Amino acid sequence: MRSDNNGFNGGSTQNGSGTTETDDLLSGSEDSYANSVRTVTFTPNFDLPQSDGVPVKPLPSQRMRQARRDEPTDFRTSTPQAMTSVDDLDIIKRAKRPPEHGFGALLFKLSGGRINTGQSAVELEHQALVRRANRTVRGVYKIAFISLKGGVGKTTAAKTVGSTFASIRGDRIVAIDANPDLGTLADREHREHHLTVRDLLADSDIRTYSDVRYYTSQGDSRLEILASEADPETSESFNEQDYLDTLRILEVHYNILITDCGTGIMHSAMYGILDEADALVVVSPTAQDGARSAAATLSWLTKHGYGDLVSRSVVAINATRPGSSSLDLDQLEEVFAQRGVRAVCTLPYDDHLGEGGPIDLKLLNKRTARAYLELVAAIADGFPDSQGRHASR
Repeated sequence: MRSDNNGFNGGSTQNGSGTTETDDLLSGSEDSYANSVRTVTFTPNFDLPQSDGVPVKPLPSQRMRQARRDEPTDFRTSTPQAMTSVDDLDIIKRAKRPPEHGFGALLFKLSGGRINTGQSAVELEHQALVRRANRTVRGVYKIAFISLKGGVGKTTAAKTVGSTFASIRGDRIVAIDANPDLGTLADREHREHHLTVRDLLADSDIRTYSDVRYYTSQGDSRLEILASEADPETSESFNEQDYLDTLRILEVHYNILITDCGTGIMHSAMYGILDEADALVVVSPTAQDGARSAAATLSWLTKHGYGDLVSRSVVAINATRPGSSSLDLDQLEEVFAQRGVRAVCTLPYDDHLGEGGPIDLKLLNKRTARAYLELVAAIADGFPDSQGRHASR
C-alpha cells in the first residue's frame, strides 16, 4: 500500500520492530489498550453563578464540595481531625436513685416507683460525708480524745465517734479506756462481761483476733470497747508501758484505734498516748473556762514538740447543756483555728447523750447525728495515703 507524506500507511504507523501501532491496539492485550487511553479530569468551577449581578446561593451539595476543595490535600501538612470516641458520648441514660426520706420518698412509694424525684440535696450531702468517713486507711490509725477539764463530754464524744465510724465502715474499730482514774467508757455500752485491759495484759496466749475479742464488748454499732479497771480496791495506775503493751496487741487486729484519755496531761500514760497518736480530738465545752483550758492544751502541745500532731488534729466544741451558749461559737471556732488545728466541729446538745448511759445511735436526734457524721468525716480526711503521708490541712 502506498504511503503518503504524513507517514500514514493505511491508518497504521510503522515502528522499529516491523509492526504497526494499529495492530497493537487491535490485537494487543487489554493493558495495551488501557495505556493508550488518556485520562481527562474534569474539575468543576464552583464560583457562584450570577443572576443579573446578584449572587445565587449555592446548593448544599455545592457548598460541601467547595469546602472539601478548600481543605489541604497534602498529607504532610494537613492535621487530621480527632475522632470522637464512644466514651465521649453521653449515650447512657442514668437512672436516678430514689429518695429515701421526706415527701419525695413518700411520693415514690405511693406511685409504685413511677414518680422518682431523685435524691434531695440533703441526701446527697449525707452520702458525700459517708464517702469521706469511708476513706481507706492503711495499717492502724490511732486517735486520742483529750481534755484538761472533766465534765466536758470527752468520753461521750469518743464513744459516739467510735460508734459512728463502726456503723459506716466495714473494718475493725476498738476504743480503749486509758483513763488511770477509773474511766467510764465501758458504761456507755452494754457490757458483755467485766473483763478489763488488765486481764488482757495478763494473758500471755494472745495470738488471734478471737483471743482479743474475748476481752472486748461490742454493741449494735460494731464498735468494740476495752474497759479499764473499775474496782478501786484492785485498780492500779495505768502507766505508759501498760498503754504501749496494749497497743502492740491491738494494732495487729484493728484498723482504727480510739483512746479515751484521762483529764491529766502530765500522767505517765499520756506521754505514750501522744507519741503514738496519729491525730487528736481536743474536746472543748461551750463554757468560757472549759474553752480556755482547751486552748491552753493546744498551746502546751505546740510548745512541747507536738506541733505536727496539733496540725493533724480536730477540735470538737461540745454542748453539754441544753439551750444556746453565752459564747459566740463562730468566734470560738476562730480561736481554735488560729491554734493551727486541721478542723473545728460543733456538737449540739442531745438528750440521749446527756443521760450518761449506753449510747444508741438510733436515739440521737437528726441534728446531733449529722454533727457527729461531719466530725467523723473531718477526722477521716486526715487518714494517710497509700504511701503513709498524712493529708495536709
